[in-house]
Amino acid sequence: MVGGGYTGLSAAIELARAGLHVQLFDRTSLGQAASSRNGWVVNPKRNYRLYKEMDLQLRNKVPKRRVKAKLRSDRTAATRSNDVWAMDFVHDQLATGRKIRVLTVVDTFSRFSPAVDARFSYKGEDVVQTLERVCRQVGYPATIRVDNGSEFISRDLDLWAYHRGVVLDFSRPGKPTDNSYIESFNGKFRAECLNAHWFMSLDDARAKMEDWRRDYNEFRPHSAIGNKVPISLMNGSSAPTPT
Repeated sequence: MVGGGYTGLSAAIELARAGLHVQLFDRTSLGQAASSRNGWVVNPKRNYRLYKEMDLQLRNKVPKRRVKAKLRSDRTAATRSNDVWAMDFVHDQLATGRKIRVLTVVDTFSRFSPAVDARFSYKGEDVVQTLERVCRQVGYPATIRVDNGSEFISRDLDLWAYHRGVVLDFSRPGKPTDNSYIESFNGKFRAECLNAHWFMSLDDARAKMEDWRRDYNEFRPHSAIGNKVPISLMNGSSAPTPT
């Protein structure tokens, strides 16, 4: 019993209102479990009202830390190879019906594609593995443009980008035009490779995709880069800025 005729939970609340320390709940969040454990049955709406009335700290979801995320206002056009890469996923299936995912990457200046990598599934660590492999071959980009897919907002990719000095440029949700280079590349890839073949196995899919990628990079002129082939513009070669 406390002065004023309050008992139990009400007494504890009145003491807290008066500025006295009361261990009312043994968790950081005020909830039914804590109340019931002390023999009190409290309506959820009352829980919320007490939180607001007593100015208690509401628990908020901690946002993911994206150390290498870039502000869109800082976006500039690429002026040389490996300035900016664009990256995305394309989905397809084998002749058996089993689904596959293909990680596609393109250099926005030269239009060179360092990777078209098919797997049954992809996690953040798989993206890192593919990027590390191709970067050792052609160099590390300054920036990679990606959407907000779970693999691209992962801790694994953010740590890799941090250690390699790569900036991750995230597109706005629902705005595919923010990453138009990879959208254009994926359209060609689907029309000329995915829709043109049956893939008997994952190895078969990888082989056919690699043949297409090599033809795209080494033998096909692109009007956007002065009718040159993409591989000729890698390693700092001069060319008109892509449009």
